Amino acid sequence: MIDWLAFLVVLVAALIGAAVVVSTYALGLRLLTVSGRTPIVTPAEFTDAITIVSPAEAKAAAKRAAKAAKKSPLTERQKRAALAGAWACFVVSGLAVIYGIYLIVPALHK
Repeated sequence: MIDWLAFLVVLVAALIGAAVVVSTYALGLRLLTVSGRTPIVTPAEFTDAITIVSPAEAKAAAKRAAKAAKKSPLTERQKRAALAGAWACFVVSGLAVIYGIYLIVPALHK
């Protein structure tokens, strides 16, 4: 017989865990951008692959990010605090993922 209450507990725990990981990572990206360090990913060249962003578009995006960073109304202290907050969010997100793996893999419990 299926224990539906246990199934419901696992479902709720998975949803909350996923929300925590995604939310902390998203907040970390937002704080990273606010601190003036916008993450820009340059397109990779692969054989027989479609390049989604051209090098010219990537250069324009980098230029816009640099311009936006110069216009930031935050003081240097606030930018450093936002950067520290971003890294804290990334650490929390990573630790949540590692803890989830720890709970799933039984060999780590011994």
